[in-house]
Amino acid sequence: MDIDKSVLELRERLKYIQDIFGPKENENVLLLRAKLQEFEDQLSRLESAEQIRQLSSLEDLFDFLEKKLERQLSPMDKVRIVRHPQRISLKDILEHVYDNYTEIGGQDEYSVDPSMLIARAYITRRVGNKVYNQSVMVIGQEKGHGQEFRNGGSVKPWGNAKALQYMKVAETENIPIHAYVNTPGAFPIEDYPGAAQQIARNLYEMAGLRVPVIAIFSEGGSGGAEAIGLADVRLMLSHGYYSVISPEGAAAIEGRIRQGQRVPPELVETCAKQLKITAEDNLSLGLVDRIVQEPVLGARTEHYDFFRTLRQEVINATDEIILNVRGMNYFRTKAIMRQKKSPGANAENIFVRWKLGSGARDRLLWKRYQRFMRLSRHAVLDRRSMGQKIVDFGVDLGWSVHSFFKYDFWRKHQKKFSNLAEDVGAEFQVILNKCFAPIKRIKGSLATTEGDANGNEQCQLTQLSRWEEQEAESKKEYVSLKAKRDTTITCPNTPIHGCLDMWAPDLYGEWAGVCIHCGHHFPMEYEWYLSNVYDKDSIREFNAQIEAKNPLSYEGLDLKLEEAKSKTGMKSSCMTFEATINGVHVVTAMLAAGFRGGSVGAAEGEKFIRAVDRARKKHFPFMAYVHGTAGIRIQEGTLGVIQMPRCTMAVRRYLEDGGLYLVVYDTNSYAGPVASFLGCSPYQFAIRSSRVGFAGLGVIQETTGMPVDPHYHGAYQALSRGHIQGVWDRREMRKNVYQALQTVGGRNLYYR
Repeated sequence: MDIDKSVLELRERLKYIQDIFGPKENENVLLLRAKLQEFEDQLSRLESAEQIRQLSSLEDLFDFLEKKLERQLSPMDKVRIVRHPQRISLKDILEHVYDNYTEIGGQDEYSVDPSMLIARAYITRRVGNKVYNQSVMVIGQEKGHGQEFRNGGSVKPWGNAKALQYMKVAETENIPIHAYVNTPGAFPIEDYPGAAQQIARNLYEMAGLRVPVIAIFSEGGSGGAEAIGLADVRLMLSHGYYSVISPEGAAAIEGRIRQGQRVPPELVETCAKQLKITAEDNLSLGLVDRIVQEPVLGARTEHYDFFRTLRQEVINATDEIILNVRGMNYFRTKAIMRQKKSPGANAENIFVRWKLGSGARDRLLWKRYQRFMRLSRHAVLDRRSMGQKIVDFGVDLGWSVHSFFKYDFWRKHQKKFSNLAEDVGAEFQVILNKCFAPIKRIKGSLATTEGDANGNEQCQLTQLSRWEEQEAESKKEYVSLKAKRDTTITCPNTPIHGCLDMWAPDLYGEWAGVCIHCGHHFPMEYEWYLSNVYDKDSIREFNAQIEAKNPLSYEGLDLKLEEAKSKTGMKSSCMTFEATINGVHVVTAMLAAGFRGGSVGAAEGEKFIRAVDRARKKHFPFMAYVHGTAGIRIQEGTLGVIQMPRCTMAVRRYLEDGGLYLVVYDTNSYAGPVASFLGCSPYQFAIRSSRVGFAGLGVIQETTGMPVDPHYHGAYQALSRGHIQGVWDRREMRKNVYQALQTVGGRNLYYR
């Protein structure tokens, strides 16, 4: 027996335990350290037999106390486990879970982004005397074991673009996707394609992937996790965490820690507990389907039994998805359900072909949509009475029936006849032109000038389209409170452009908060837009009874929500309504910065989804006006972050039905909403002087360690990066929205 090697292994085990429990003084850790030190001190004085006996006793003590420490793990301890360099990596999984693989899209530091690893792999199954090699596309964040070039699994935008590229390849080849989520969060950079843009693109495309997707979560950090986490089955490792934000980030926000200050460890521990980030928490919230049990104190490279368990789980999950959408599956489905309850069962004994036909693919997409629409509904406070719910259901059903007969049935056949009539008419027109050409030439030579009126009429007849004059500016019923101050305002661009001071009643009244010298936009309340963009008395709010609540019982959130409701008169940061702009009906979802920074939680997500669904059923254009959003509401944990894929899927369904989706940003718009259901719009615009991006300047500087230009998130910077399609003057928003409604959008915009 090699005593020195065994002692070295015990030292490494002790070092690992100390790393996991951090600065906390744990009596069991202290005992292990003392016993190991005592053994090493007297090792040279012991006989060989006694060395072996005491070493064996010490190893037994380590085994016993490690199991005891396992039961004492706090949520923050589990965070330290998944971040530890000895934690299993994606390459370890490829080596031990799959039978063979080829890494694609670059290797190690020579990859376009080493944080994202892609591999084409296969699983070999022996059923009876036959052997089946079943291909899968494996995609996931790779940390390695302390490899700095992998950036800790923090993926840059082009890494997520690479992942999306090979997801589409898997769809083309009709093979399942296994996505391994192991990231503290996306790398916050706006260089094209931009972190927010690319995550939004990934979510939008993943919602429509016509192949099974299985996600396995180890470390799921906010939007970075969602970039590859939208899946039909979501598994989670028992020592992993899945959260809207890192515990340190939450503690910095809750403790109002400024840059350079140290976050108290006690506050970090408290936030980790309140955010409900563990596997057990996420399973109870319904956000993951099953937990994959790991060895004591987390899976490491030497735990070969765990790799066998993980292999069984991913095979079972893939089989489950396939059989749920395909025929001839009754007995195999029952067998797989029994296997999931029997840890020792072998999932490879039952053959399931991992290829889907056209009908099965359609059912897969519908089941995926329904699954995500059900998530987090329990976290919403709906104060509607039962009678009101019945009435609303009846109205929705009526619009669905109306839309089906008017658009899907009647218009479909009407278009065929009208297209045929147009073609026949065009053919006859050519014949008539030939026949009457000589007569027209004679009349033309005899014609004289008939005056301006006739010329105008001819011009109107020959124009392809004529832009109608905008109606006069409607009477402004809302006057900003800032306009009532008898003071002068200095423009921040005065040192550059020499702007003169402006009187507040003029600036916030007649000038709509815009500097008349340089065009700088001062912030305006959302009520100004409701009064000046939409037709007078046309706004009809709906789903106002849906309120934000505190689903995780997060300390202090109830009071903060009540204060926000009392201050703003709103029940959540999202207001949904129908209105008209120059007579054109439009459904709008507005995020108001005054309510908890415009942050999005379960209530806001639910209201947004219902607004999109209403626009789809009524065949109205849909607009998201973002008066400001700070991102996902961190106090709702993963119930907040799950709104990113939920709302994106609702938007995708609306767009595929031919709808027009406009997004207009104002003030500060950051993080999760921009990286999902807002960022996936093909038509995004920003009010001048707004700021749009994935993360604030402080977060970018702290994460990247690089200085950031103060105008990094400016509207014109976002325009140059391709994030938005135009920058608007606030005073022209009504005109610009109306023009967009008339000129862009999908095939089913029948209001034109």
